[in-house]
Amino acid sequence: MLFQPQIVPATGEVVGAEALARWDGCASPEQLFTRAAAGGLSERLSRLVQRKALRTAAAWEGSLKGLNLSINLLAEDLARPGYDDWLLEQAAEVGIDPARITVEITESALLVDRAAASERLARLRSSGIRIAVDDFGTGYASLAYLTSLPLDALKIDRGLVADIVGGSRDRIVVKAMIRLARELGLAVIVEGVESTGQLALLADWGCDLYQGFLGAGALDEAELARFVGASKIAEVA
Repeated sequence: MLFQPQIVPATGEVVGAEALARWDGCASPEQLFTRAAAGGLSERLSRLVQRKALRTAAAWEGSLKGLNLSINLLAEDLARPGYDDWLLEQAAEVGIDPARITVEITESALLVDRAAASERLARLRSSGIRIAVDDFGTGYASLAYLTSLPLDALKIDRGLVADIVGGSRDRIVVKAMIRLARELGLAVIVEGVESTGQLALLADWGCDLYQGFLGAGALDEAELARFVGASKIAEVA
């Protein structure tokens, strides 16, 4: 398990981290889950990752105590009856406050049965878990989800922010997305922030959190603790 910090643009405060699965036997997480899917094991792998992330975050102390956790869901997770109950049972078992958890869903996870997905997400949300649409802006039906699903946040895909400093069209699109989210009462998280120029624009437009190599890449638990501890010292200074 690795964790990528989620950072407030204006202050540098680390308020959360996204849990990421890695394995030395695969070159990328995409390859890992592709191989799992080929063996009919993608859902089991996803649940293993979610359990491990919840257990790890529940035990965080020191600089990591109370840090929020984002976990990713597969389409198979959300399609399975009872998934919402399973996730809440896992959170209760390890003793983590549901309010610290955000589940990230992609458009593919919503194509199976939108009504059933909406019902399961609403159950999670009513228990305190936040819901975020991951990779927002990369699918054809993303806008439709904003009015039909119980959501708390949009996560803007890295591909849309890569050229916001030099490309006027990209700036217009991303700025409009952030404004739309604001008007709908949704928080905005931006992935793939790699330059101070990008960060300055996003902070000015009202982005709530960012992830990216400008802050930190994917870190193991010890590295995450050091990073968060250093950020707190910097805030005080």
